[in-house]
Formats: sequence, C-alpha cells, structure tokens
Amino acid sequence: MRWKALFVVAVALSVTGCAGSNSHDLLNKTAIEAPASAIAATHDIYVATTRQAAKIEPRQVFASERSLRTQYARIDVSVPKIHQVGQIERARGRAQSNPAKHFTATRATLYGNAKEFEHAVSTDIAGGDGRVLVFVHGYNNGFDDGVFRLTQIVQDTDYPGTPVLFSWASAGKTTGYIYDKESANAARDDLEATLRLLAKTKAKSIDIIAHSMGNWVAMEALRQLAITGDRDLSGKLGYVVLASPDIDVDVFKKQMMRYGKPDRPFTVLLSADDRALQLSSFISGAKPRVGDYGNASDLAQYGVTVVDLTKTTSGDRLNHAKFADNPLLVQLLGKQLQTPAALAAAEPASNQPIEQLGTGLGQAVGSVAEIVITTPFKVLTVVTGGQ
Repeated sequence: MRWKALFVVAVALSVTGCAGSNSHDLLNKTAIEAPASAIAATHDIYVATTRQAAKIEPRQVFASERSLRTQYARIDVSVPKIHQVGQIERARGRAQSNPAKHFTATRATLYGNAKEFEHAVSTDIAGGDGRVLVFVHGYNNGFDDGVFRLTQIVQDTDYPGTPVLFSWASAGKTTGYIYDKESANAARDDLEATLRLLAKTKAKSIDIIAHSMGNWVAMEALRQLAITGDRDLSGKLGYVVLASPDIDVDVFKKQMMRYGKPDRPFTVLLSADDRALQLSSFISGAKPRVGDYGNASDLAQYGVTVVDLTKTTSGDRLNHAKFADNPLLVQLLGKQLQTPAALAAAEPASNQPIEQLGTGLGQAVGSVAEIVITTPFKVLTVVTGGQ
C-alpha cells in the first residue's frame, strides 16, 4: 500500500510539483493593455538570484542554470481585479498574459551589481514603512513561479513593506530534485550576503518566509549568521516563517542548536498530509521531514512556534502550499505580519498575533478549520470559522 501511495504522489508531482505552470515564461512577447479599472494593484518585486540570465528563452528572464555570483533585478507585476485570495491567476502554457485576467509581469529591470541593487531597494524601503519581506521559494520552481508567488503573498496579506525574492537555481521540473538540492546548497552564501546587504539599508525589520526546500537555504543562511555572531542581523531580523520545510528533522534540530533559541517570532508551519514531503521522505531514506513531522512539542523545545495545519484544506492535491493557497490561512498570515516582529516579541506569549487567530476571519471566509499551535510553553487548539 505504501508503494501504491507513493506512486500516486509521484504522479501528482509530475503534474503539479511545487510550481503552478508548465511554462516558465515570465514576460509577454508584446505588451497587452488593460483598463486601469481591471487592475487591483501593481507590485515591484526586487530580486536577488543565483540563476543565470535566460539566453535561450529570454522571456523567462532568469533560467535554471546556476550563476557563481548573485544577479539582481526588479520585476513589476500587476494583479487583476478578478483575483481571488489564495490563487495565482495565470495564462496557460506559453499564451500571453492578459492583465485584466492574469498576474502579468509588465517590466524587468536588471541591475549591474550589488551596489545598484542596494541603491534601488533602499529607495523603495525609504518610501515605505521600513519593513522588508524576503521570500525563498521551494523545489521545482521556475523564476516565474517565485515572482508570482511572492506577488500573491504580498497582495493577499496586504504586506506594507518592500518585497524581495531570493530565487535560487531550481531546475523547475519534477525530475530535478537532486539538482535542486545541490542548487540549494550552492545558494546559502548568496542568501546570507543578501540578508546582510538588506541589513545595511535603512530597513527597520527584515521578515523571512521560506517554502519547501527553500527552508534549507534559509536555515543554513541563518545558521551561518549565528556562527559569525550576527544571528539577528544587528537587531533587524523580524519574523521567520518556515512553511512546509523540506529538511530532515535531525538536521533541523542541529541547525537550531547552532542558531540558538530565537529572540523573534520563529514559526514552523507543518501538515501531516503533505504529499510532496511524503515523497521527499521516501527519497531521503524514510527519514521524517520537518514539514510533516508528527511531534510538534519535540520541535517547540528549540524555541519555535509550531503551527499544525493538517486539518485545513489546500488549493492543490499535494497539500504543500497551504500557507499561501488556503484563503483563510494566507489572511491569517497577513494578520500576523501586520504587527512588526519586535512588537510581537515584546508582548506576553498569550497576546502574540499567532495566538490571536480568533473566529471572525474564519466566519467571513465561510470555512471551518482546526489549527493546533504548539509553543515551548503550551499547546493551543484554535477552531476558526463555523456558525
């Protein structure tokens, strides 16, 4: 039965993976106009990437091949007014994106070096509220997938600061798992350097959300910062949200032992029905992954808050991206992010945003979900929704 279940998961991965499109084109061949009334918002997504520039398929902007130095860019993305929370509305295949119907990348600006990027992102930070959100995507993601996912997160959470995508060189295909693991290893120093670069700006707080295999990159960068004695980025580290971490549990424990108990809200989102991680566990010798680990209290002893999403629904068959594609959960994430991490860390544990989930939002969405929150001090079951 186990082999049969894994075969089903493998087939599902071959169809969907962690990505949302069979094509990785980001830009249209020609500009398509849409009336302003059809556009909900536009977002400037700043990018640091270990991918090489796309030469064979220039519409991709950045390809799956690895670069030995970090590349920098800004992608301007529009969101259609018809957008539904938790969704990424995309054109099919290589069809042109219609801004009135789809997420559409309207322009790509490339920066020649880190100094140019730092100046551009610093200007954006100064014009906002001083917060930065760094998103690290997961396995089987093309450059386009990361751009559109971060756009969706910023749109649906109403994030008030500057979004920065760290895009490591995933192959963007289901057969590239081993290539992706090596690319993740190769990207650790680049993410560390990117976080240090952002900390040099006038940013007040740097939040991090990582997904799937991107958690390995994020945790290794944080571990490296801790080794140098700057684990909190000179006091600028904000929220750390690890969604569906594709990390061996024992490895994660060692990473946390080296990092130390966090001073800022540090949250692990897991789900026992994550089919993508079930296959990852099988590939890795049946070792449990953090993202579907069944012992939340074991993880919480390292100073993290564990949020079990098993009894919530997902927007895909793999249950691998609930944090972003479940309308209730992405809005709850946004509710948490509205309070700067420094303020949340100063509040008594019972008043922290992750424990203020309430029922109002769930009732508004019209869904029933049970979320189990485990902290180093207690276990809290929150039922949202229902009448």
